[in-house]
Amino acid sequence: MSGKGNISSGHLFATMILFEFGTALVVPIGLTAEQGSWLAILMALPGGILLFLVFDYLFRQYPKLILSGYIRAIVGRYLGWPISLLYVAFFIYIAARNLREAGDLLVTTAYDQTPILLIHAVMITAVIYTLYKGLEVFCRLGQIYLLIIIGLGFMGNVFILFSGAVDLRNLLPLLGKGWKSVLLTAYPNIFLFPFAELVCFCTILPHLNTIESARKTGVAAMIIAGFLLSMTHAIELMVLGGNVYARSTFPLFTTISLVNIAHFLQRLDAIVILTLIIGVFFKMSIYCYAAMAVAADLFHIEDLRKMAYPIGIIVLFISIFSALSYPEHVEEGMASIKFILPVFAFLIPMSLFIIHLIRKRFSH
Repeated sequence: MSGKGNISSGHLFATMILFEFGTALVVPIGLTAEQGSWLAILMALPGGILLFLVFDYLFRQYPKLILSGYIRAIVGRYLGWPISLLYVAFFIYIAARNLREAGDLLVTTAYDQTPILLIHAVMITAVIYTLYKGLEVFCRLGQIYLLIIIGLGFMGNVFILFSGAVDLRNLLPLLGKGWKSVLLTAYPNIFLFPFAELVCFCTILPHLNTIESARKTGVAAMIIAGFLLSMTHAIELMVLGGNVYARSTFPLFTTISLVNIAHFLQRLDAIVILTLIIGVFFKMSIYCYAAMAVAADLFHIEDLRKMAYPIGIIVLFISIFSALSYPEHVEEGMASIKFILPVFAFLIPMSLFIIHLIRKRFSH
């Protein structure tokens, strides 16, 4: 991408919702809260909104700079440059994790005879092609696919309800382990994944054609995405129950596979597969774009579209060699939520926010 394209608030709204959906629609989140996991998502939402307001504040202070630009402006060039370089590695690593999750679901459910490298290669090729076409093209695509994923979700929920598989009693006891377990699930786990991951949008916000729309649009997108995520996982719990939900690798896939209407309407797995492919495509693409933008800024590359190929190839190989199996991949994911995401998605942005406020106070 050239980095000169403007995007509208509608573009931002669509891409943020798709980014929040990502893999969070398909994989189990909030396991320690059991039946209260859907409630933990709603409890984590206010914290995610407050953190996004921090991102928006830094963007308003430096409207022409992306994340790496105002890192160097706030903490200085000598400290800011290596921190920004670490962000490139962070964005690439999370993009590779998203690619691996999509590949594992496809291999598990539909393509068990297909090498996972081939599946990953096809998906990353689509990402590279789209990113090379430009940010505006990518965001327009997001508006189209948001309608598609909402349509798929509506169809899936209607089929689940009419199949008679929903049992409200599976949500009880709502607070079997008390409010503490729900709160500890919301913070930091769900707060970090998926809400704090919006840090990568700090590379996209400077392309908005109206600076003032970032806050309103971002908060609205987060609220809608949060409620839809909560509703989806509540339906999964009502169908599967807490124990099966916690043991399922992909609970949404397990839920939709139970649909059986009059022994005629069955095997609706394609809805989940399409949902995952769309969500992962947009989330992975935004992470790749963030890595491209920061790398181009650090190494003074005017046309950041040139970074699409090397970033995509690196993401492909990391997705293959980062873990030998899906259980190992999940274990690494728990470690990343504990150690990697808190640093890059929360601690560094909050430190930048505090340092900026102190400098602003004393400069006056």
